[in-house]
Amino acid sequence: MTTRVLIVDDHRLFRAGVRAELGPEVEVVGEAGDVDSAVAAIEEHRPDVVLLDVHMPGGGGVEVLRRVLGKGSSVRFLALSVSDAAEDVIGVIRAGARGYVTKTISGRELTDAILRVADGDAVFSPRLAGFVLDAFASTEAPPIDPELDSLTQREREVLRLIARGYAYKEIAKELFISVKTVETHVSSVLRKLQLSNRHELSRWATARRLV
Repeated sequence: MTTRVLIVDDHRLFRAGVRAELGPEVEVVGEAGDVDSAVAAIEEHRPDVVLLDVHMPGGGGVEVLRRVLGKGSSVRFLALSVSDAAEDVIGVIRAGARGYVTKTISGRELTDAILRVADGDAVFSPRLAGFVLDAFASTEAPPIDPELDSLTQREREVLRLIARGYAYKEIAKELFISVKTVETHVSSVLRKLQLSNRHELSRWATARRLV
């Protein structure tokens, strides 16, 4: 039997490239390019494994994980990202992904990683495995922060730029979104963290070393 896979990435050409590189042991049953379509496609196709990009419209991979796994789904997630930043890796693993590999991986290696995740293994690119183990096994691992975890990936990006002193127009340009969307994200962050203004947001983010 083949392992049924759904590819989630906001670049159509990249999705096509991944599809072409995967081995015959894997059947691609669907694709999605943002959070909402990913959640819908997972519910429709019920794949064994979801190849999940970390950064994409609608809140990123963490938001997909929360919305799908929050409903008790048994689907397994393998993050596939160009980013090897510790924050990205730890974020999606804490949200429920079974592994994290970077986009430098070969087609054969990716196929093997998918099969291992489908079998219940945890899979990481070699360079990432060390600090993942450190973060989760060490007594110095960062504690779970419910307030931080309540924010979507995009809200965290906006928060970080606010804390760095960016104006709304600068944030919009940096993240390729509208000023109105920035304002919406800031309002959402203020509400979730029960803060009153951007100065309090900056202090909150600085205290947690998010800047």
